Amino acid sequence: MDIQDKIKHLIDQRDKARLGGGEKRIDSQHKKGKYTARERIDMLLDEGSFEEYDMFVTHRCTDFGLENEQYLGDGVVAGRGTIAGRVVYIFSQDFTVFGGSLSETFAMKVCKVMDQAMKAGAPVIGLNDSGGARIQEGVNSLAGYAEIFYRNIMASGVIPQISAIFGPCAGGAVYSPALTDIIIMSDQTSHMFVTGPKVTKTVTGEDISTEDLGGATVHTSKSGVAHFKADNENEGLLLIRKILEYLPQNNLEDPIVTECKDPIDRMDDELNTVIPDDPNKPYDVKDIIYRIVDNEEFLELQRFWAKNIVTGFAKFGGQPCGIVANQPNFLAGVLDINSARKAGRFVRFCDAFNVPIITLVDVPGFLPGSFQEYGGIITHGAKLLFAYGEATVPKITITLRKAYGGAHDVMGSKQLRADMNYAWPGAEIAVMGAQGAIEILEGKRISEIEDPAERAAFAARKEEEYREKFANPYVAARFGYIDDIIEPRSTRWRIIRALRALSTKKDLLPPKKHGNIPL
Repeated sequence: MDIQDKIKHLIDQRDKARLGGGEKRIDSQHKKGKYTARERIDMLLDEGSFEEYDMFVTHRCTDFGLENEQYLGDGVVAGRGTIAGRVVYIFSQDFTVFGGSLSETFAMKVCKVMDQAMKAGAPVIGLNDSGGARIQEGVNSLAGYAEIFYRNIMASGVIPQISAIFGPCAGGAVYSPALTDIIIMSDQTSHMFVTGPKVTKTVTGEDISTEDLGGATVHTSKSGVAHFKADNENEGLLLIRKILEYLPQNNLEDPIVTECKDPIDRMDDELNTVIPDDPNKPYDVKDIIYRIVDNEEFLELQRFWAKNIVTGFAKFGGQPCGIVANQPNFLAGVLDINSARKAGRFVRFCDAFNVPIITLVDVPGFLPGSFQEYGGIITHGAKLLFAYGEATVPKITITLRKAYGGAHDVMGSKQLRADMNYAWPGAEIAVMGAQGAIEILEGKRISEIEDPAERAAFAARKEEEYREKFANPYVAARFGYIDDIIEPRSTRWRIIRALRALSTKKDLLPPKKHGNIPL
C-alpha cells in the first residue's frame, strides 16, 4: 500500500467515524427531535475550530458478543475548539452508538479532555445524551464514571464546567453534571434521575412517567437541579455561548470587560418611584435590575425555582457581574430553604471565578413555620451566610426597602465584608418591622387602652417613633454600616463607580485546607 492508498484509508476511516452508529440510527435521532453528537458540536463552536481527540478509539469488551460490534470513537466525540475565539474543551455523547452508554474507553476519552482543559485553564463543556453505564463492561464502566467524577471535583472552582442534557441522563451518570457549575436541559427531550420509572414502580409502587419524574420542568421548578430549561437544543447551545460571556477562562483570570455603549452615568427617574409607598405592597425587583444594568440585558439563572430570590448575570459598564436580589413579588421576598441554597451556591460560583457580586436587598426575614424548621432552615440559611462571608470578590450591596433581623446580616451586610453598602432613602434596617416591634415593646400598654380609635392612634404613633429612631437608613449610616444613602435614580452610576474603584481589590482568607460549609 503506497502513501496515497494510506491517505485514502485515513479519509475513509474518518468518514466511518463521523457516521457513529450509522445512518439508520442518525435518522432515528433526528425523528426524536434531537441532533447528533457531532451536529451539536458544529452548532456550538466557532466554524472550523473543532480539533477532535481519539477519533479511532474502540471499546475493549469481549463479552456478550460485543467483540463483533465495534464503532470508531466508541460513543463519545471529544476535543477542543473555540467559542467567540476563546478556547474550550468539549465532549458530546453519541446516542447512536450503544445508546451513548459509557464504557472504559469512553470514560478515558472524557477524562483526557478534562485533563487537557485543566492544564490549559479553559472551560469544559459536556453534552449529555446517554443511556448510562454499559452493562456488558460491568465494574470497568463504574470505574470510568468515578474517574470522571474525580476530575469534576478537581476542576471545581478552577475552570468553568457547563453541562447540557439533551437526552437521557440516568443512574450514576447524573452525578457528573451535578458536580458542574451550570446545567441546561432541553424541554421534553431530556431527563435526569437516579432511579427510573420502572424501578421506582417496583420498589415504591409509585406509577410515574419519565417526564414527571425527571424532565426539564421538574428540575428547573421543583428540584432546582437544573439552571435553565431550553425550548430546544438550538436554544440550549446558544445559552452555553451566552453564559461564557460572563465568565473568565479559569480562576486565575478575570472576566473580560467589554465596550459599553450604554452611558455609565445614565439616570433613570422612574427608579425614584418604582417602590410603592405601602411597605407591604409587592413589586417586581426585575424592573429595577433591567433599569440599572447595561442595555437591559440580564441572564437569569434558576428562574422557575425559589422565585423569592433572583440570581443571574449582567454587565455594568461592560464589567460582568453576578446579581442576587430578593423578590418582593413572590412570598414577599422572604428567605427560605430553597432561596438560601440557590443564592448561596450562586455567590460561591461568582466568587470562584472572580465575578463581582451586586446584592439588591428587600427582605422581611426568614420564613417561619415547622416545615422550614424541620427541613433545616438554620443549616440552609447558614450556607448563604457562609458564602457571603467567604467571598473575596468585590461585593456591593444596596438595600432597596426593608432588611429585617438575621436576613439583613445574611444578605451581603457590611459585617460579612461587603465593600460598599448603599441604601435607598426609604430603606428600613432593623431587627424587625415597626408593627411587630411595637407589639412586643408596647403590647401591654396598647392592650390597656379601652377606646379602639385611641388604641389604634397610640400604636400608629409608636410605630412611627420606632421607624424614626430605629428603622431608617440614617441609623445604620451613623454607625458606618451603610456607606452612603443614595438617590434611586443614580444607582447604576454608583455601582459602576464602585466597581471601578474595587477593580484592584485584594482580600485574603486565613490559611486553611478548606472551610466546613454547613452542608
